[in-house]
Amino acid sequence: MTTTSTVDCHVAIELSRRSWLVGALLPGTKKVTTTSVPGGDADGLIAVLAQFSEHGSATVGEPVRLRVCFEAGYDGFWLARFLIDRGIDTTVLDASSFLVSRRGRRAKTDRLDVEAMACMLKAYYLGDNSVFRPVRIPTPDEEDAKRLTRERTQLVKERTRHVNRIRALLNLQGIRDVKGLHGGKWREWLVTLRTGDGRPLGPFLVRELTRQFERLEFLTSQLKALEVERHDVCAQVSKVPNGRKIKALAQLSGVGDIGATVLVTEVFHRTFASRRHLASYLGLSPTPFASGGTARDQGISKAGNRPARVMLVELAWCWLRYQSQSRLARWYRERFSDRGARSGKVGIVALARKLAIALWHYVEDGIIPYGAKLKAM
Repeated sequence: MTTTSTVDCHVAIELSRRSWLVGALLPGTKKVTTTSVPGGDADGLIAVLAQFSEHGSATVGEPVRLRVCFEAGYDGFWLARFLIDRGIDTTVLDASSFLVSRRGRRAKTDRLDVEAMACMLKAYYLGDNSVFRPVRIPTPDEEDAKRLTRERTQLVKERTRHVNRIRALLNLQGIRDVKGLHGGKWREWLVTLRTGDGRPLGPFLVRELTRQFERLEFLTSQLKALEVERHDVCAQVSKVPNGRKIKALAQLSGVGDIGATVLVTEVFHRTFASRRHLASYLGLSPTPFASGGTARDQGISKAGNRPARVMLVELAWCWLRYQSQSRLARWYRERFSDRGARSGKVGIVALARKLAIALWHYVEDGIIPYGAKLKAM
């Protein structure tokens, strides 16, 4: 479907589980023509795009070039790769960057969304870069590498839920000290357990606790297996994209293997034009509000990569402990120490932003953060 035509047909797709609504702004028209295909029917979508291309060519008397867009979301990036492999120019849009009406009750339907995206796509290719921000399409290997840490995050959350449930059930019976949460002979302990008033546990409660402990034990074994897998993969830099960067980050004191893997697979596999671009991607950019005589800071945007932002805040605390003589740690102590709990929390977010920029320079240019120590090899 590749063509050298300079006449464009702008197509937008609204993706949902049940159906895909396709809208095309054909050359020489101002109205968006829409049709739908079943959700997930990529071949049907290609057929619809071919019909739009033929219709556009018949209208202008020459071949037209298809430009397709859709929002990043439920369907991920496989559809973008599918279309690009077939020679169709495809753009994935960041929905949070759209300019929207500020009316109290804004009309929203799939048709309106498709029409708006098609018009925005046309404006974008005419040179108006303010209408939306395109999303970089990761390679399959880069996308797959994120599973190294995202699966661990989900398993840890599940483990925490089971631990909390076990503690809550026992606390109802006056039992505060819980054994076997991290392994051990919990079955034997349950048999001899007594409530706060000296009674044995009820049979149904024992069965529920047994199932909870079994699920917890299974999750713990999965976490251990996942840690072994992640360690083996990261030990050989050729097995994971940007493995060299993971190894370099892990050499800094205060940055562990997990933190290094999260930052590289979520952030540093990309290229950034500037430190502001990096901070914006992480959601660590300040959000000012200045209108007339009113000016205030609304805090960070939180619009970026959440797993990386959470990890950077954790690493900022570790940095203060293990890199206490570095320039960043001294800056934090001079600005935020001994000024109250709120000042410390605000400061740690500011330190996370500065740390992200310093680590970016480190993995890209080899510039060690000033005063930072490397681990003994």
